[in-house]
Amino acid sequence: MAKLRHIAMSVDDPEKTADFYCEAFDMERVGTTDSPLAKGCYVSDGVITVALLKYKSDHWAGYVEGKDERGKDYVGLHHIGFWVDDAEEADKKIEKAGGKYFMGRPDKKAPTTFYEIKYRDPNGVIFDVTHLGWGGATKDVVPAPGTPEPPTRGHPKDN
Repeated sequence: MAKLRHIAMSVDDPEKTADFYCEAFDMERVGTTDSPLAKGCYVSDGVITVALLKYKSDHWAGYVEGKDERGKDYVGLHHIGFWVDDAEEADKKIEKAGGKYFMGRPDKKAPTTFYEIKYRDPNGVIFDVTHLGWGGATKDVVPAPGTPEPPTRGHPKDN
């Protein structure tokens, strides 16, 4: 089963934004990047990792002329990521459900090297999958003792 464990935001200043989320929500810095794709910081609550990225080009930001406002200067929610058990099986399910491959693949010569396979859902929203997870994220979350069961039907107002 896939687990939502990654959220990426396109921001103007990754360091300043990381400071905000750490101060406001007690998140912890779990990494940085400065790749050809983007410069950024990663913060986590221990379950989900948030990538705060300043993209270096419209291409790497996922811009598609006439279809997408996300260029390198876009600020806002950029994509979400799912931790899956098997990336090849996930690929088949995604394609069958109407998702379209966008970019990225695991390095078969280095199977433990981090990767993300990016797709677009039927609405054009970018998401990615990996079987290796993200630093600071936890795949399986065990509720604390005494945690009440979540509602099982509808919106909380409907219960």
